[in-house]
Amino acid sequence: MNIPENLYYTNDHEWIKVEGNTGIIGVTDFAQHQLGDIVFVDVATVGETLAEGETFGTIEAVKTVSDLFMPVDSEVIEFNEALNNEPELINKDPYNAGWIIKVTIANPSKLSGLLTAEQYKALVEA
Repeated sequence: MNIPENLYYTNDHEWIKVEGNTGIIGVTDFAQHQLGDIVFVDVATVGETLAEGETFGTIEAVKTVSDLFMPVDSEVIEFNEALNNEPELINKDPYNAGWIIKVTIANPSKLSGLLTAEQYKALVEA
């Protein structure tokens, strides 16, 4: 299982890559394996400011639909439009081409409350 060291993780299996005060968010390799074949991603929150833990969208696989949760207080500034035609990018490349949203992080100090790669690995292997 791929768990990149340079990302932060949530207990709900989202990851966030931080570049300045911008965050790129997606679901982990573990999550996409658990979901199976992803067929649709719905994000209707672009332009909205959401609190940590709030739902920013949904991800639909063949057998289930799951909510997507905001890792930290942020404003959603962009949705990965490539997912409209190729939601399976999340299965193929969850940490790069399969990113879901970009956000402006309201308070970067809150990132310290997220999991490190080592902590996330311990969570999914428990």
